[in-house]
Amino acid sequence: MSAAPALRKPLAACCGALALAAALTACGGASGADPNAKEITVYSADGLKSENGDGFYDQVFKDFEKKTGIKVNYVESGSGAAVQRLARERANTKADVVVTLPPFIQQADGKGLLQVYRPKGADQVAAGDKSPTGKWTAIVNNYFCFVYNKKELAKAPATWHDLLDDRFAHKLQYSTPGVAGDGTAVLIKALHDFGGRGPAMKFLGRLQANNVGPSSSTGQLAPKTDKGELLVANGDVQMNFANMKSMPNQGIFFPAAAPGARPTTFALPYAAGLVKNAPHRANAEKFLDYLLSEPVQRQVSAIGGGFAARKDTRPTDPNAKALARLMAGVEVFQPDWNDIDKHLDSYVDAWKTATNS
Repeated sequence: MSAAPALRKPLAACCGALALAAALTACGGASGADPNAKEITVYSADGLKSENGDGFYDQVFKDFEKKTGIKVNYVESGSGAAVQRLARERANTKADVVVTLPPFIQQADGKGLLQVYRPKGADQVAAGDKSPTGKWTAIVNNYFCFVYNKKELAKAPATWHDLLDDRFAHKLQYSTPGVAGDGTAVLIKALHDFGGRGPAMKFLGRLQANNVGPSSSTGQLAPKTDKGELLVANGDVQMNFANMKSMPNQGIFFPAAAPGARPTTFALPYAAGLVKNAPHRANAEKFLDYLLSEPVQRQVSAIGGGFAARKDTRPTDPNAKALARLMAGVEVFQPDWNDIDKHLDSYVDAWKTATNS
């Protein structure tokens, strides 16, 4: 495992992403992009770019442009929103690469939004972390988690049921399932820990009494937790570990299903795919190769606070060691992503009914 310091925020892309998004949306009809232009456009889930400019993407984009002369135009959103946008733009494709979390990368594949490309180094990525048909591959491994405010709470909540306590009323928030990847992860963990849809939805219905309300992006919740506006929020290890330098009041935890049970989590990798009919396909392929190159994979921990996707990359930097300690004793389960992809809409609908959302 590997780790590293870097800020992860959805606010990271802020003005630049919004401005670019507006410009791209304004285009109509067939794409007028010059296929020979030295640029690519990346649609990505939040988390790998820092609002301070010292995140994983910040370094990767800068180094890639210096190495190749290809500029990266970056558009940030929630995982589900990125796929929805690709679908809307199907007849006028603007993005070259999409980076999103499961089950949304599978959803993009199922909607026919990706095309086959196996980046150099993909042979070193575990079979479960890449598409068997070559449509996508993990570039940064990661795990789902929750965070709490260490200043206000003497210790982390041990179980899901601890989150029902009155002290968390209007002080707990998780991002919206079906929109945010980490929000969807709340559903996945609940389904696993409670043993099925019925008991999971019953619990999430009870938890809604403490929930502040919807959030389209998980990264927005980290600074609120650090400031004490929230006491508990969902997140993921890469994002929250990377943020700790600037948000020292955050603590990472993994709630157990019941007292005495082991805490649980599951892998939630950032997966990248080549967009079908990408306007700058050759440039996009170079970028995907670069993301899986050994030097960049070593930066995943040292800069990005995440876990290298390549099996042959074994970082030993201080952050990698800290992440290994953080994950010690946590049971990692394997979701059935095909089942989740197939039934995601029904799971989200059940959640909406249970929570009156």
